[in-house]
Amino acid sequence: MTSRRTRTALTALAAVGAVGASAAVWGIGVERFLFTVREHSLRVLPPGSPPIRVLHVSDAHMAPWQHRKQEWMAGLAALHPDLVVNTGDNLGHADGLAGIRRAFDPLRGVPGVFVHGSNDLSAPSPRNPLRYFTGPSRSKPREVPLDTDALDAYLRDELGWLDLNNAAGSLSIAGMRIDAFGVSDAHRGWDDLDVLPAALEAVRENDGAVLTIGVTHAPYRRVLDAFGALGADMLFAGHTHGGQVRIPGSPSALVANCDIPLDQARGLSKWIQDGRHVPLNVSAGIGHSIYAPVRFACRPEASMITLTSRD
Repeated sequence: MTSRRTRTALTALAAVGAVGASAAVWGIGVERFLFTVREHSLRVLPPGSPPIRVLHVSDAHMAPWQHRKQEWMAGLAALHPDLVVNTGDNLGHADGLAGIRRAFDPLRGVPGVFVHGSNDLSAPSPRNPLRYFTGPSRSKPREVPLDTDALDAYLRDELGWLDLNNAAGSLSIAGMRIDAFGVSDAHRGWDDLDVLPAALEAVRENDGAVLTIGVTHAPYRRVLDAFGALGADMLFAGHTHGGQVRIPGSPSALVANCDIPLDQARGLSKWIQDGRHVPLNVSAGIGHSIYAPVRFACRPEASMITLTSRD
């Protein structure tokens, strides 16, 4: 009897090990390359407005050898977006800017906005993934600085995208004015919400915007609440990687690396602020840290959101 129980236990352990090994092979060798575009449609524009196609990209974490990712990102230009929203963590390596150039160059001429994630300023470092279950990660003392000035010069000066790091501005999209504001990485406490009211007031001196968007890398509640109070009509964020490793079929992430509700750590939802229901899109991101090259039940993604009129 004991021998039979032992064999049963060993068989069960072997089965669990085989499933775990298969999941690891899939997550590391297959799914992290299954890039996908999530498409949504929202009725948020004034009646009679033409549609606006918004491409939301986030968390590329680009390393120079990631040619498959660079090629896929370059192909996003074929979606013909009217506006690009980049919610940060573009770089994943000290030499990642060359790959970002290859990825975004086809979008030259398309209006855009961007904010920083921490990996736009410092290189990633090895972390114990189990510590994410204890709460949001913290910075490490010996971080390698990245060439943020060169990244910003490319995004701002070459692509012409609007820098929304603790700032506000306006864009002309399809003949309509869109106001936009944002903060630098709230995960590191770099967000300066106090400067936004005055920045927005200066932007709004002339009425006429059909839409106001709020942009952040990390979707902390304090930031989303403040954005809602400032009158944002739509919110964009990244940072969570959608949990990166999820239970198949579950509507919630296991971790989010911030304080957003876990069922809102990926995709389109609504953020409720003082009775207002503001659309919120949290991108699961395109990449991953070079020290955690895995995706499971959470494909790398970009979002294409078509904004239409409220007719």
